[in-house]
Amino acid sequence: MIAKDKIQSDKLPKHVGIIMDGNGRWAKQKGKIRMFGHRSGVIAVKETVEMAAELGIQYLTLYAFSTENWKRPKIEINALMELLVSTIHKETKTLNENNIRLSAIGDIESLPSSCRRELKEAIELTKNNTRMTLVLALSYSSRWELTRAMQTIAEKVSRKELKPEDISEETIQNHLNTSGIPDPELLIRTSGEHRISNFLLWQIAYTELYFTEKLWPDFRKEDFCEAIINFQNRERRFGKISEQIKSS
Repeated sequence: MIAKDKIQSDKLPKHVGIIMDGNGRWAKQKGKIRMFGHRSGVIAVKETVEMAAELGIQYLTLYAFSTENWKRPKIEINALMELLVSTIHKETKTLNENNIRLSAIGDIESLPSSCRRELKEAIELTKNNTRMTLVLALSYSSRWELTRAMQTIAEKVSRKELKPEDISEETIQNHLNTSGIPDPELLIRTSGEHRISNFLLWQIAYTELYFTEKLWPDFRKEDFCEAIINFQNRERRFGKISEQIKSS
């Protein structure tokens, strides 16, 4: 029995996040430059998006480029941006054919103009699609997101549009980049690293974490299905005890 056949369709997570890690190490193992790994990682993205949509996942968020990634060598950053532009341009038609909506979170204005243009055009062209929402986290970090949210809330308080005592978890949630998107129920990280790397720190308070040794370019549909099966075999208690969950 293949992994997909073991998945319970009535217990799917609505939102899955993925930290796509290991492109550089994968390329190094093969005696290639890092960009070879990034280009090969696009195949893993395609397979994962296809399987997520096929299973019925409603939201898939991919950590594509962090604010910290700007510290990498300029030649790698430029190549990554070019890869991003070309991939979005090539895949927009496929997204529409599969009824997948594209969205993005992060400091989008910090991206090169060509990237912003392709991204905004793809988002506009796919905005009416309903099967699944694919969210790209670009120039994103959770600390940047939270800082920006606090600044916006503080400005509203200073203009007396909001009272400090009225600030709630919901207020903060509504000022995050992910406002309107449900918190991820499952977060996958490839490459064997066991850390969150500044990704969706507020949103993953009760998210199930799944770590795999697979480097991102080797990640395939079967691997995604294995992560979903692992998720479905866990008991999610949200601070309660097992007996409470079983009796509800």
